[in-house]
Amino acid sequence: MAEHGSRNIVSTQKKTLRSVLLRWETLLLVLFVAVNVMNASISSNYLNVDNIFTAISTFLVRGFIALPMAYILVLGEIDLSVGSTVALSATLLGLSYNAGLPMGASVLIALFCGMACGLINGLLLTQFQELAPMIVTLGTMTLYRGIAEILLGSQSASNLHQCAWFYELYYAKLGPIPYVFLVFCLLAVVFGFVLHKTLFGRQLYAIGTNRMAAHYAGVPVQRVRFISYALIGLVCGLSAVFYGSWMGTVRSDIATGYELEAISMVVLGGISTAGGKGNFPGTIISIFTVGLLRYGLGLANVNTQTILMIIGAILILMVMLPNVIDTSSAKKARASAAGMQQQVSAPQ
Repeated sequence: MAEHGSRNIVSTQKKTLRSVLLRWETLLLVLFVAVNVMNASISSNYLNVDNIFTAISTFLVRGFIALPMAYILVLGEIDLSVGSTVALSATLLGLSYNAGLPMGASVLIALFCGMACGLINGLLLTQFQELAPMIVTLGTMTLYRGIAEILLGSQSASNLHQCAWFYELYYAKLGPIPYVFLVFCLLAVVFGFVLHKTLFGRQLYAIGTNRMAAHYAGVPVQRVRFISYALIGLVCGLSAVFYGSWMGTVRSDIATGYELEAISMVVLGGISTAGGKGNFPGTIISIFTVGLLRYGLGLANVNTQTILMIIGAILILMVMLPNVIDTSSAKKARASAAGMQQQVSAPQ
């Protein structure tokens, strides 16, 4: 009796050097290195450890928001209200502390406010599913900012640094490493693990790929959406707390443009706005790349508008690059297929 040979079916795609080099994260790492080389050439003191962590701390307040924003974009949705949520949370933090409440209670109020704003967004979008997330969060962006302006007007809530431990929350260090950096790293690990290694993360990708198919497959679509908006609201509250610890004073017009920065960090990190695509590590690399680029251009005395133009141009080029590569590869594949077809159809 003839023996039948066994064969193994490999479910993972074999990695080649070309595929590794053309990974989105590899391109981001190249850009990250280029940004740091540029910054070092601008300032001879840039590579000092204390200076690097000072630079990092300045943008992590905004970088926090990019972590849950990745979840929202994986869903194929968007949240434009995050900047206003930070402003309202910080406003309530400052007002409650100046009204005589302990700083611990004021921090809890800010966190609760941020989560409440996220819950309102989630409730509106899950109960009225025909509404577009962009329109709903555009409306709540105006609403939350308006409430903050009514509460504070043109005034500011200051004296937050009178609480010693609250001041240390942003400025204290473990050796050369600021606490805010450690908190960010912890959250990045948690958010990345949940997205790539848990059922909730797989549900996010399933909904972003095809919401209707996910629903019929038994995925609790509306519950996942609701939780995602609650998470981003809570992290906005955390961002407001660190902003207050950083500046020591808050106004109703703070955090303007945070939503666009967070979205640009996530998109540059490789997560598709169409939903269902992208890896979380790219978002982390993008946060540090964009943040350090802004810091370096600031060292060169480049004005804010020019910085935004440069970041926007880099974002467009980086997003276009994979499409150009895919188009070129598709043309080569079609040409190769056409050549093989001609050989097969050629008369013998």
